[in-house]
Amino acid sequence: MTYDDFEPFIEERFVRASGPGGQNVNKVATAVELRFDLASAPLPGYARAQLVALAGSRMSLDGILVIDSREHRTQARNRLAARERFLELIARALERPRTRHATRPGRAARERRVDEKKHRGAIKAKRRRTDDD
Repeated sequence: MTYDDFEPFIEERFVRASGPGGQNVNKVATAVELRFDLASAPLPGYARAQLVALAGSRMSLDGILVIDSREHRTQARNRLAARERFLELIARALERPRTRHATRPGRAARERRVDEKKHRGAIKAKRRRTDDD
């Protein structure tokens, strides 16, 4: 999926950023706040749940994913960085979780387990007091 697939569900806000930029930092809104409305997005159910889990504190109570980017000096680079982080998050959410298949231990593994239990029991039996003590 590309950014264009999600663009109708995304809102970008530009705010003043702290950090590098000199006098420019006080005048120009270079930081980007990308807001993604999860409720109306075309995502399958498993991806929606995975995205909420991956987002953590970036998910607001009303179901909006907020990605903040302010590491670069220009608005364009911050916008690109926010979009890249968003797409990485979506890609991770779209990965289907592997299903677990129940397995049973083989005969050799069961025998090893029983032999180990017998061995441990024998070691502990040697620690016990005998009538001779």
